[in-house]
Order: sequence, then C-alpha cells, then structure tokens
Amino acid sequence: MKNFAEKVREVVRGIPRGMTMTYKGVAKKAGSPGASRAVGNLMAANFNPKIPCHRVIRSDGKVGGYNRGGPAKKRALLIKEGALVRDAI
Repeated sequence: MKNFAEKVREVVRGIPRGMTMTYKGVAKKAGSPGASRAVGNLMAANFNPKIPCHRVIRSDGKVGGYNRGGPAKKRALLIKEGALVRDAI
C-alpha cells in the first residue's frame, strides 16, 4: 500500500505539460483532502526532475514557492509549457 508521499508524487507526475493543479487538489486526489500544507512541504523537498512540482500552484491562482529558482522561475516554466498563469508573482 502506498503512503501519502508516494500518492502525492504519483498525482503530480500525472499532471500534463501545460496544466496545473492546486496543492488542495493534489491532496484530495491523493486521498487526504485536508493535507494541502503537507503537499506543499513535499513539493518544497522535491528535487526529482521526474516529478513536475512546478505544476502545483496555490488555490488563489498564485504560483507559490519553487525550490529550484523561486516563484519567478516557476512562473516562467509554466508559461513556457503553455499553462495559464493568473498572478504576477
């Protein structure tokens, strides 16, 4: 049986290029709807390039943090992939 972290990584791996999902949405899809902060902590600790953590954003539409270059880098990656990004960081 997969633990929460494994489920989160699986959900995030499944976010298609050019798309985003909120931390809350990832938590819900991983089976723990109230664990959005835990998802954020897992993504902050992720350095595996096969897990596209830059595709996970805040519920208010802001990009949130990014451990590989900050919010500006995260926003740039999302725009490059064709994702709609509402905030200006």
